[in-house]
Amino acid sequence: MLEITLTKVANVILMARELDRAEGELRAFLERLTEEEQTDLVALMWIGRGSFDADEFQEARATAQSEATVPTPDYLIGTPHLPDHLESGLEELGLSALEEEDDLIRGG
Repeated sequence: MLEITLTKVANVILMARELDRAEGELRAFLERLTEEEQTDLVALMWIGRGSFDADEFQEARATAQSEATVPTPDYLIGTPHLPDHLESGLEELGLSALEEEDDLIRGG
């Protein structure tokens, strides 16, 4: 279903939690993602904030692609509560990046 790995989502979540010191790193990370991976992040975030239901994931992806008016990294970085929305979006899809976040924090 997802074009982006849970490890990459976990990276975004962790960097977004430290946005004050990691914005440049987060921006560079987001810019290196494929268009499909960036689209998944937007769709996940929208599901997490309640704009779409989990069963509307493909519709959210299509909307993210068709309505993009600013670069995706700018949009995501400018979104309040981004890490919370991403975690909620994963949860709505029956997924979790907590193990991946723990691995990244431990340096694994």
